[in-house]
Amino acid sequence: MMKIITERISGLTILCTFLSFVIPFTIYKINEKIHMSTDPPWKQEDRKNQESSSNE
Repeated sequence: MMKIITERISGLTILCTFLSFVIPFTIYKINEKIHMSTDPPWKQEDRKNQESSSNE
């Protein structure tokens, strides 16, 4: 059983698995920072209100 698993898991599989998490997460964080700096003031107030209500 272990032999079958080690034959199927290669370096490329591990790399692709890692990248399938890192790339979307990085895009999410970049998008979040862009919105924090460019959203209009009324939108930023709404976000702050939602964050404070979700923390309670």
